[in-house]
Amino acid sequence: MYIAYASILFLSAFIPGLIIINLRKPFSFDLKYFLVFAGAFIFSITIVHLLPELITSSTNPQRIGLFVLVGFFMQIFLDFITTGVEHGHLHKHEHHEGLSPVMLMIGLCIHATMDGSILVHPGQHAAGEHATGLLIGIVLHKIPAAIALVSVLSMGFKNKKMLIALLLIFSLSSPFGLLFSNLINTLQIVSKEGFLIIFAIVSGNFLHISTTIYFESSPDHTFHKKKIFISLIGALVAILVEFLQH
Repeated sequence: MYIAYASILFLSAFIPGLIIINLRKPFSFDLKYFLVFAGAFIFSITIVHLLPELITSSTNPQRIGLFVLVGFFMQIFLDFITTGVEHGHLHKHEHHEGLSPVMLMIGLCIHATMDGSILVHPGQHAAGEHATGLLIGIVLHKIPAAIALVSVLSMGFKNKKMLIALLLIFSLSSPFGLLFSNLINTLQIVSKEGFLIIFAIVSGNFLHISTTIYFESSPDHTFHKKKIFISLIGALVAILVEFLQH
């Protein structure tokens, strides 16, 4: 089952990025409402799935809370490196001027690897239904992130093969995180509490990513009816997916 999950993670980033690379004109579609849905879904799945599971599974919930904070502020640091490309927003060209492609790839690949790792649960050797909501949330996050990554890289790289190679590295990061996490779980290299700490850090990442995606979609801080409706749909779908698994 992990192979299927890894394949989905790979394709969800590689296919959208490849489509953008092959477009003959710059990407100009408005992803605002897709991002609103994705942000609401990721935030909701973090609240109804990840955090309750972390707190009830840990022998030290307060320590888990500290690592959620670590993950939140770690994502702020990663945002500084990547200028927020992983949020899926296409900023103005000036916003990305001076951005190092190497640092961008490092920041995005670290984040993507951690995303994939959270789909593994200690003591389990196959992906279970518990991961469905998380998988959907990661996929919703990967699609706009891949589009934004390719759009930004295309400003500095005109070589199509180079763009595809960089996209391939990014697309493989989440599957690598999933399979590597499964390996250390199978070999019992990391204890259950160690896995929970990793999950807590990624949960903090998710909280930062989801809220940033959500509020960046309204730079004037206004909440239009359409945005509110899409937000509620995103949250309800996350809740529905989560509770149908039990």
